[in-house]
Amino acid sequence: MPIAKFPYNLEGKVFRSLANTDNGEVDGDTRFQYHQKGDIVWATYEGGQVRFGTLSGYMETNGDLHFRYQHQNLAGEFMTGKCHSIPSNSTNDKIRYEEHWTWTSGDQSSGTSMIEEV
Repeated sequence: MPIAKFPYNLEGKVFRSLANTDNGEVDGDTRFQYHQKGDIVWATYEGGQVRFGTLSGYMETNGDLHFRYQHQNLAGEFMTGKCHSIPSNSTNDKIRYEEHWTWTSGDQSSGTSMIEEV
């Protein structure tokens, strides 16, 4: 079976939040440290309203990401959710993801956010 080709290699890349809906906890002070092995993608994140978090998922051959996330916020609450992220290139040739996420804890609301490679 041939090895799939992926449009992005996220190994070692750092991302920051550019925008988020009001019901999200990630903000401009949150940093994501990504890793990738084939189609498997994972990251740790912290900063802003997030004490520490992890995400784990996979990349489709078109670059879309699907993952589950969990973190502890500054109030000490453990929050969980799922996300579908759609890639694009910013004007400065950095990778940017438009994220469509849903809390699987708390109020189970949904939102959108934007992250970009630092």
